[in-house]
Amino acid sequence: MPSRDRSNLFYQSRQRRPLIGEARGVYIWDADGKRYLDGSSGAMVANIGHSNERVLAAMAAQMKKATFAYRLHFENEPAEKLARLTASKMPEGLNRVFFVSGGSEAVESALKLARQYAVATDQPQRWKIISRMPSYHGSTIGALAVTGMENMTAPFAPMIREMPKIPAPTCYLDRDDLSDTERGLRYAEMLRDEIERQGPETVLAFIMEPVGGASTGALVAPDSYYTRVAEICREYGILLILDEVMTGAGRTGRFLAAEHWDLKPDIIALSKGFAAGYAPLGAMVAHERLVEPVLERGGFVHGYTYAGNPLACAAGLAVLEEIETADLAGNAAAKGDRLKQELRGLMARYPFIGDVRGKGLLLAFELVADRKTMAPLPKEIDAHIHLVEEAYARGLILYSRRTRGGLEGDHFMVCPPLIVEDSHIEEIMDKLTQSLDALAERFDLPRGSV
Repeated sequence: MPSRDRSNLFYQSRQRRPLIGEARGVYIWDADGKRYLDGSSGAMVANIGHSNERVLAAMAAQMKKATFAYRLHFENEPAEKLARLTASKMPEGLNRVFFVSGGSEAVESALKLARQYAVATDQPQRWKIISRMPSYHGSTIGALAVTGMENMTAPFAPMIREMPKIPAPTCYLDRDDLSDTERGLRYAEMLRDEIERQGPETVLAFIMEPVGGASTGALVAPDSYYTRVAEICREYGILLILDEVMTGAGRTGRFLAAEHWDLKPDIIALSKGFAAGYAPLGAMVAHERLVEPVLERGGFVHGYTYAGNPLACAAGLAVLEEIETADLAGNAAAKGDRLKQELRGLMARYPFIGDVRGKGLLLAFELVADRKTMAPLPKEIDAHIHLVEEAYARGLILYSRRTRGGLEGDHFMVCPPLIVEDSHIEEIMDKLTQSLDALAERFDLPRGSV
């Protein structure tokens, strides 16, 4: 990468990347003309691919009308239309939509609505929100309270009112004689145990990602888990909040991951693929039985300046129409099956790949030191960093995180845009294989037959 002037920007680290030139479809070019296949859709955002002409045209048309309208002064047509379309894709009763600018805001809004509902319905003793460890629900202080990643939360611990956690259903790590169904039930019953431990009258909600995101690497629980968790929530009268920030908008092969298990939550958080990177946009969608008491008791004490922004909503509306008309959820299911099969095929060649998992085009693989025990690679070698860099050098963008609570372990998200074709999958696998070979050579990792 050519040297550039010192930047005034700062984010997580001092790492520099090339300047972006342009982006089309599944590809991004840097300013020097090098092409990259966006194998992670950014951070699992660019669901419909880059520079879709129909979305750009919808945004341009809205820009000629108005780019901003404060919600206390004007309603706007794109927000109204997007709210109706969004509600039409939700489980029955989830028909009240609150727009935000991103996933952290969507989760924060969900937590605050849940609490205000409890207050409005004379249940002020309910305030505890149970989540999972590991998990990730956002970077705001409230969202961090329900996030289960020590590396993300530790610096802010004195500022956070810590919420109770139960283990995420990491059945692939278990070494027992239980069936998948039995394992799912065992993890679900941990929710009941925690509710009893906390005092059922104090528990407000349970929040989870239907399919794990960056914290657990596309973790999918056994089917039995989802049914039992929903039953337990109903039994104790606590709210079920689904964080579909990453899984929503067709990513798992359905518009909502909840549809795979016919889940009917009380609140859903959406973002990322909801506007697919064309504008900062997300949504909290809530059941009307939660919203009406809050509005009757003085209103929702919450808000954002850009909530319902007409330009962002015009983009989101065009994105959802593109997902629907092009059946991108269907393509995610079909191409996801093929990509998952290809990734599993790598396990024979690379014994240090311990697991491949996910649904649709929300997929991940995890590296281990020993497949039998699933012991992670030594954290000192930072495999999650090095493989990403090997792939990046070859023009393939992956997304990695630490699997075991954010402190050790290495998983890699392989989540191309939902428009991906077979030729793109072949390119992903070719560049990924080259990158794994380089990683194995660098750290003397074992390799099987080619």
